[in-house]
Amino acid sequence: MATLLADSPPAPPDGQAPPGGSNGTPATPPVAPPPAAAERSCARCGSAMAAGQDWCVQCGAGAPGSLGTPSWRSAATILAAVAILVLGAAAAAVAALSKGAGKAPVVTKTVAQVSAPSATTPTTAGTAPTTPGALASTPKTKTTLPLGTIKPPKIPLTAVTPKASEKTATTPSTATKTPTPTSTTPTSTTPSPTSTTGEATNEESQQSAILLDTNAASTYNPYGYPASGFGDPSLAIDGDPATAWTAQVNPATAPKMAQGLLIDLKAKQKVAVLELVTSTPGMTVQVYGADGHTAPASITDPAWIPLSPPDVVKKKHLRIALRDSSKEFTFITLWISKAPQASIGTATEPGHVDVNELELFPPS
Repeated sequence: MATLLADSPPAPPDGQAPPGGSNGTPATPPVAPPPAAAERSCARCGSAMAAGQDWCVQCGAGAPGSLGTPSWRSAATILAAVAILVLGAAAAAVAALSKGAGKAPVVTKTVAQVSAPSATTPTTAGTAPTTPGALASTPKTKTTLPLGTIKPPKIPLTAVTPKASEKTATTPSTATKTPTPTSTTPTSTTPSPTSTTGEATNEESQQSAILLDTNAASTYNPYGYPASGFGDPSLAIDGDPATAWTAQVNPATAPKMAQGLLIDLKAKQKVAVLELVTSTPGMTVQVYGADGHTAPASITDPAWIPLSPPDVVKKKHLRIALRDSSKEFTFITLWISKAPQASIGTATEPGHVDVNELELFPPS
């Protein structure tokens, strides 16, 4: 009892109604108002920020927990985006390389087909480039090389012509030993035959001269004139009109002469024409023939048979038709009995006569 009384609320003062209802029940305690929201401020500049504001309007700094605040989540987001970009670029590069590599086998097959003919050129094959563009240009150079090497075999075909000319080039060397009528007998200067000289006709000029040995000519000197007064007799049958056998004119007996040029045929042969080329026209000559084993010792020997009358050489080139062309002779002599006035000379400077070329022709 005492406890209940002690714990009961005190009585209201006079004139006031007791708390609670009229029935004496206790009244409901009033509800406390909600606490006011905590004020927010910028962590950088301290300016007030409203609830839900993520960025400071004064300095632009982000509120705590917003995207502007540095955190590992934002860094991870950036790294992820960069990784995606790198992977995309790598994928694009791989795709581009795979497309280029797909065309390379086609180029390689084409090069292998074109370069097959040029397998004999190892130097160009060793230096082939590795890029597709260079490989495409290499077959062009290889294909032009075989085409260029096809034409040179024609060169030996033209080399046959010099061989023929070499054979003809050796003809003059034999002509020096064996004169031919064409070397000293121009047809334009062949005189017409006359009754006094008995010269040959044009038909005889077409014949070939008798072949003579290189030692067939010698000086015929039956009266023993000094040998120093004569030149080399082989120059009269060397086929060169520029060279000549010479005989000195003795001023004491000039214009008379008594020497000649002897031709040894080595065997009996028929002779119909004697052709003479001289640089001293005006001398008097006569042709003799003998058929013995040796030449007669003197021009007055009966063994010598006159084959032409004495005749004055009026031109530098003369063809004399010989008598007794049906007979055979082993020796022929061109006898000189008189020198031209221009070749007499003086005692200190004697003159001379020349026989540049002498050729013999058989009957037609």
